[in-house]
Amino acid sequence: MEHFVVSARKYRPQTFKDVVGQQAITNTLLNAIENNHLAQALLFTGPRGVGKTTCARILAKMINSDGNTSEDEDFAFNIFELDAASNNSVDDIRSLTDQVRIPPQVGKYKVYIIDEVHMLSQSAFNAFLKTLEEPPKHCIFILATTEKHKIIPTILSRCQIFDFKRITVSDAKEYLKYIAEEQGINAEDDALHIIAQKADGAMRDALSIFDRVVSFSGKNLTRQAVTENLNVLDYETYFASTDLILENKIPDLLVQFNSIISKGFDGHHYIAGLASHFRDLMVCKNPATIPLLEVGEETSLKYMDQSKKTTHSFLMEGIRLANECDLKYKTSKNQRLLVELTLMQLASITFDGEKKNSKHFIIPPSYFKARGIAPVSVTKPKVETVKKEEKSIANDKQNIFKATANVVNEPISIPKISINQPKKSTSGLSLRSIREKKEHQLRQMEVVIDEDNLPTEPVTQEALTEAWKAYTQKMDAKGEKIMASILQMDQPTLKDGTTICLTYSNNTNKIELERAEFPLMTFLKKTLLNYDLKLDITVNEEVAKKYAFTPQEKYEKLKEKNPNIEVLRKMFGLDI
Repeated sequence: MEHFVVSARKYRPQTFKDVVGQQAITNTLLNAIENNHLAQALLFTGPRGVGKTTCARILAKMINSDGNTSEDEDFAFNIFELDAASNNSVDDIRSLTDQVRIPPQVGKYKVYIIDEVHMLSQSAFNAFLKTLEEPPKHCIFILATTEKHKIIPTILSRCQIFDFKRITVSDAKEYLKYIAEEQGINAEDDALHIIAQKADGAMRDALSIFDRVVSFSGKNLTRQAVTENLNVLDYETYFASTDLILENKIPDLLVQFNSIISKGFDGHHYIAGLASHFRDLMVCKNPATIPLLEVGEETSLKYMDQSKKTTHSFLMEGIRLANECDLKYKTSKNQRLLVELTLMQLASITFDGEKKNSKHFIIPPSYFKARGIAPVSVTKPKVETVKKEEKSIANDKQNIFKATANVVNEPISIPKISINQPKKSTSGLSLRSIREKKEHQLRQMEVVIDEDNLPTEPVTQEALTEAWKAYTQKMDAKGEKIMASILQMDQPTLKDGTTICLTYSNNTNKIELERAEFPLMTFLKKTLLNYDLKLDITVNEEVAKKYAFTPQEKYEKLKEKNPNIEVLRKMFGLDI
C-alpha cells in the first residue's frame, strides 16, 4: 500500500502565482521584494485555510533566493516555524530572541514564522516587543493569526498587516476543477460548486472535502454523489418545494418536509436554505443582479426559469415569512410545527380561495360562482348631499336583497300580522323559522363602504365655525339644551387641516361630548365634505376661571367688561 498524500499538502502552492484568491496580497509582496521595500515584521491575518502560512513560506524562500539556487532549495536552515499555541511562555520568547542574534549561514535572511500568534500570553507579548520593533538586519518576523482582535495594540503597531480574504466560490471551484483534471477525475460542475460552497471560503477545507468525496465515488464525481456523501440539501429539493408552494399543494409540501426530516436534516437548515433560494430567485428577476447568483451554468438556467413563474410580491413575502421562522426557530418549543406552519403560510400566499379579496362582498364570491351568479360589490359613491348618500345606500341594499333572493331559490314572504288572530308558535327547526331567521339576518346586514372613495375636501376655520354653530342650533331646536350649552362653552379650532381641538374645564363636559361624538362628527364630515376629520378634546382646569358661577364671580366678570360699574356701586352703597 502506497503512502497517500492529501491534496491540501500535495497541491500546496510553491510560488505566489499558484496562490488562489489572494492576488492583491501576493502582488504587494512581490513588488515589495523587487523594490527592496519589505518590512521586517509582517502580520498575516484572516480565516482558516486561505493561505497565510503558505504565503509566509513562499515569502521566506523568495527573499533568500539570489537567482542562482535551484527551485528545489527550501532554505530549511534559515526558516524557523514556531507554534505559539504550545510555545507561549516568556521563556520560549527569550529563547527566540537569543537565536535571533546569530546571522544565517546560508542566504541573506533568517525568517521566523510564528503561527497562531494570538495564543501568546500577555507577558510573552511584552517580552517580544523590543525584538519585534528593532530586529537585526538579517532577521524577518512573519506572524500569522486567525484572531487579530486578541493581539495587543503595541504588537499590531509594530507590524505591517495583510488581511487575507475568504476565497470565493468561483475561485475555489476553478481550483478544484484543475486538481480533478490533474488526477484524471471526471467531475460535474455542480458537484464542484457544492464542495466549494460547503468549504465556506477555506481552500484547505475544500480540498479535504474533495478527497473525501473522491474516496466515496471514485473517478466519476456527480452532484448526487456529493449531496449524498456530504448530507446536504441540493438545489433540486428547493426547486421542488417552490413548485409545490406556487401550486398551493400544502399536503404534498408537508410530506416532502417529513421526508427531509427523516433523512436527518435539521428543520432550521431547511428553512434557512429556502429563504436563500427565494433570494436567488429574486436576484434572477433583474439582469443586472444575475452575477450575484453563485451557481453553475445549468443551475443558473433553472433559477431563471423558475423566477419567471414567481412575482416580486410573492418572493418578498416568502423571504419575510422564512426569515421570521428562522429567527423564532431556536426559541420555539415545537420547532417542527413552526416550520410546518410557515410552509402552509407560504403555500397560501398565492391561494385564491373564499377569503381572498372578499372584504368588499357581503356573501363570499364562491357562493355566487357555484350558482352562476355574478357577486354584487357594494361601494359608496362620492358624497355630495345627505339625501344622495341615503338613496345610494338604499339602492345597494335593495340590490343585495334581490341577489340573495335568487341564491336561496325560494321566495321570501314577509308574514302578515293580524291583530285578531292569535300568534302561532314556531319550532326553531321548521322551514318557516329558518326562512324568517334568514330574512332577519339580511335586514341587519351592513353595507361595506369603500373608504378610498370618500371625499377629503380642504376645510377652513370659518367653514368649521359655521358648521359647528349650525349643529349647536340643531341641538337646541331638538330640545337638547345641555348638549347645546356644552358645544357653546368653547370655540373649535382646526389643527393640521383635519383635527378639531376643544378645551374644557372639567372631565364631565369631555365625557358628555364624547358620548355624542358620532352624530356630531357625522354631521361635520357630511357638511364639510371631509371624512378625515377627527376630534381632540383636552381638559384644562385653568379654563374654569373664564366662567362665572357665584354672584361675586359674575360681578367681577361684569367689572372687567365695564369698570364704571364699580363707581356706580360705591356711589349708591350697593352690596353684592
